[in-house]
Amino acid sequence: MTTEPEDDLYDRIVTPHDIRGLFRAEVDPGLAYRAGAAFTELTGAGAIAVAHDVRQSSPCLADAFAQGVLDQGADVLDAGLGSTDYLSYVSGCLDVPGAMITAGRAPAAYNGIRLCRAGAVDVAEGTGMELLRRRLRAPRPPLADRPGSVLPTRVLHDYAAHLRTLVDLSGIRPLKVVVDAGNGMAGLTAPLVLAHPSIELVAVRWELTGTFPRGAPDLADVSGLREAVRESAADVGLAFDGDGGRVLAVDERGAVVPPATVIALVAGRELARRPGAAVVHDLLTATSAIDAIKEAGGIPVRSRTGPAAIKALMAEQDAAFGGAHGGHYYFRDFWYADTGMLAALHLLAELGDCGRELSELAARHDRYASSGTIDVRVPDPLAALQRVVRHFAAEGTALDHLDGVTGELADGAWFNVRASGTGPVVRVNVEAGTVAAMGRLRDRVVEVVVSAGR
Repeated sequence: MTTEPEDDLYDRIVTPHDIRGLFRAEVDPGLAYRAGAAFTELTGAGAIAVAHDVRQSSPCLADAFAQGVLDQGADVLDAGLGSTDYLSYVSGCLDVPGAMITAGRAPAAYNGIRLCRAGAVDVAEGTGMELLRRRLRAPRPPLADRPGSVLPTRVLHDYAAHLRTLVDLSGIRPLKVVVDAGNGMAGLTAPLVLAHPSIELVAVRWELTGTFPRGAPDLADVSGLREAVRESAADVGLAFDGDGGRVLAVDERGAVVPPATVIALVAGRELARRPGAAVVHDLLTATSAIDAIKEAGGIPVRSRTGPAAIKALMAEQDAAFGGAHGGHYYFRDFWYADTGMLAALHLLAELGDCGRELSELAARHDRYASSGTIDVRVPDPLAALQRVVRHFAAEGTALDHLDGVTGELADGAWFNVRASGTGPVVRVNVEAGTVAAMGRLRDRVVEVVVSAGR
């Protein structure tokens, strides 16, 4: 590993949500071993599930993490190769803590570890990640008197079968579905979960290479999916990121379906099963999705961004469903964990039941103009946020501080400004009723943010 001071290393690679860094230089088997030992000590569990993605570095990191667990006297439930939501299934179904060796949508040179407590409850900053960071800096704990045992727990087909019990596809019309796995874990899970007599799957990048030869599996570029949908005259296209957790859809014309539209469609289906239930959304979710939740008789509940915050609020509210602006979808029936594959099943069920094109379904929710996330580099993010507060408060804008600074204007337009947790960057999101109004508000907010750094 790198020779930089360990405090600096751990501050960087132990993020609020996971451990992540360059393989060998920052995240190596030695660190994985100590993380396994520290996580066992932290949870006090008698058994911990371990799964890994297809990255070439993942098996050795999984073995090292498992050895750290075993040397502390706990058993390892070896779940093998799978997606992150597969690990959530194992943790939730067997009620054990779990570790997923993955770097999500990061390039192949990276790897990391995501952790959850029993029942697929996220380990994040404030719920254990800060303690894990401290334990990694401490001397390695002594070996247990008796090591644990490795128990093979390869239950991928059980995971797929469980997801299929949660969505009724029995009466759907025939659908042609393009699935771009990005050479990631959906190449393994999609054929199992989406197998159905009425669904014809068209494979794009299903090969489990472990190197992502066509670029990082981050859903930043779905041009190949869009082209494949048009060329094959498919009804819908689905793209998954590297660990299979996040999904992005395109309609039959190849146009990207905003995550807010997916939230609206899935929320409507879940609320039909649980009338009047709460649906959690992060504070960057488009107003169109919130409108749809209300129209379906649900109670929209606003959350800070991030999986830990959304899942905790869902559990508190007994919410039926949760959605995030970036394309993560959380389900009460899946231990409040996120699973892009279950969201995909719901989307196919909705499309197959209604007899309309996806573009028509999406058009019903195209009501507002959004800027998307704009990253603005500034010397001092905190000063930038303070400037935003002073400027817009002086104009009488209603402000709140649930996550960064959110301002709501009298005409319903809103903005959010947050400091990034990864550098001197402020993240700006803006929504308004028209493209022109959104552009004007966006430019005003960015100008205030930039002026704070002058």
